[in-house]
Amino acid sequence: MGYNGGMQKNSAIFIQGVFMFVAIGAFAFLLWEPHIEGRNAEATFFEIYFKDPFLAYAYIASTPFFIALYQAFKIFGYIRQSQMFSREIITALRVIRYCALVMIGFAIIGEVFIFQMESDDRAGGVFMGLIVILGSLVVFATAAMLERRANDLLT
Repeated sequence: MGYNGGMQKNSAIFIQGVFMFVAIGAFAFLLWEPHIEGRNAEATFFEIYFKDPFLAYAYIASTPFFIALYQAFKIFGYIRQSQMFSREIITALRVIRYCALVMIGFAIIGEVFIFQMESDDRAGGVFMGLIVILGSLVVFATAAMLERRANDLLT
């Protein structure tokens, strides 16, 4: 194994570590944030987690994010094994692409939910939804491009 092979493996391990850090951080944020939110500051554990349908929706909507992170983690595992362009990577990229589309759908439904609620402060929720949509569009486009390139190299 030459210098580039070792560097490629080290980079892949580092990026896998970053994905693990992001996944753990996002999961911790999902559990921690409802406790400090303004309307839940004085609420009990039961009130926070079982009386807020939007929170349940946010947890369900976060599932595609974690699936996509796992698929990206797998991709860098294949890269570490020198399987740069394989059917497994194409499949993982396709799953990431679908997860991005599902996240866009969840964000749009969340935006509709926010607009239907009585609130004086919708701007923050709407802005966060737009960020999720924009980020998911970037992930979708990148995964589609990489999937197409990998497919062209295999055929």
